[in-house]
Amino acid sequence: MGKPPTRAEAKAAPAARLRLRVSTAAEAAIRSGHPWVFAESIREQNREGQLGELAVIYDRRDRFLALGLFDPESPLRVRVLHAGQPQVIDEAWWRARLQRALARRAGLFDEQTTGYRLIHGESDGWPGLVLDRYDTTLVLKLYTAAWLPRLDEVMRLISEAVPHERLVLRLSRNIQRTAQEAAGFAEGFLVSQKASEPVSEKVLPTHRLTRSPAHKAESQPTTAIFLETGMHFEADVVRGQKTGFFLDQRENRRLVETLARGRDVLNAFSFTGGFSVYAARGGAKSVTDLDISAHALAGARRNLALNKSHRAVAACRHVEVQADAFDWLSGAPSQNFDLIILDPPSLAKREAERAGALQAYRRLARSGLARLRDGGILVAASCSAHVSAPEFFTAIRHAARETRQRFTELRTTGHPPDHPAGFKEADYLKCIYLQF
Repeated sequence: MGKPPTRAEAKAAPAARLRLRVSTAAEAAIRSGHPWVFAESIREQNREGQLGELAVIYDRRDRFLALGLFDPESPLRVRVLHAGQPQVIDEAWWRARLQRALARRAGLFDEQTTGYRLIHGESDGWPGLVLDRYDTTLVLKLYTAAWLPRLDEVMRLISEAVPHERLVLRLSRNIQRTAQEAAGFAEGFLVSQKASEPVSEKVLPTHRLTRSPAHKAESQPTTAIFLETGMHFEADVVRGQKTGFFLDQRENRRLVETLARGRDVLNAFSFTGGFSVYAARGGAKSVTDLDISAHALAGARRNLALNKSHRAVAACRHVEVQADAFDWLSGAPSQNFDLIILDPPSLAKREAERAGALQAYRRLARSGLARLRDGGILVAASCSAHVSAPEFFTAIRHAARETRQRFTELRTTGHPPDHPAGFKEADYLKCIYLQF
């Protein structure tokens, strides 16, 4: 039998594997491919788990169900990495998973597009993590603190697999404090390309942005210039929304380009003018950028300037309106347009806001339609995951019918191929085109 271990030996022994059992509903969800396990779904847990630890989930018959990254402080307790048969998670497994995500993008883009998503979170098997390319700059954004203990390894694998000149770390607001206090990482870390050094040693001290991006070193650019279908765009990779640019709207921007010729275009919630640049290249007579942010409007100005070499862009008249888009559109229509793009930020951050968001989308569409000329086109988009595509399209169609004008539904769109939606909550982007 052998003698029992001493206290010192017991203390030095590795902790038992973190084992969980979940509710019947959670079991079914995992088997159907859902990648999230919420705290209230956990029925048994053999010990306290550590941040980023691999948790193994068993079913009621003690059979392996899945494993994932554990976060003891988050209501979303486990992010599933693998389900089905037992699997060894080692460096080779991580490398193969990264290569699969990269392979999915092979052939999607030519040299005229150097800005796109390389890893799209759960849908690519990397829950709560995205990786975007902006030419020679990569931006890694984390939406869960569970990745922090593995960040050195993740950075190294990325550096080995994807050529780049710099890698910027972005953190969702809900994990910034944990990242700073527990791991020493802060929003906007700029990391060098060398893979032989730990991330913590590669961080440039001048880019340790503890609270405000204003703490950056002026000698280090916070923007990246990239190509999208042959046009140049600027992404603010340190301070900008998401990872610096709305890469997910690329296909809708291309569609707007085909509809813009000879039209006066209103780009509401314009951000840095992506739709406007495409409309201008498509031959728009004028583009009006409407946004509450002076910083965003300045970005739109720069993006148009970057593309003045295109004759149509140079010829297009550009107007800026700094105002709340909801207020401006609901005011007395002093100016009308031939093509109106409504692309607001998410109006439903949680399920409880869904009904209010649908009402807001409908009101917004009514306000936009009041400024649309005969023969005009309305383009309405939503990025609210809590609002389904059928619900959103129905709200916009109702607003259109309320005008008592005849209209044609040109098309609806969803996610682009570099932003796959592998489960319900990931299916956030939808857009509808109506011509009156």
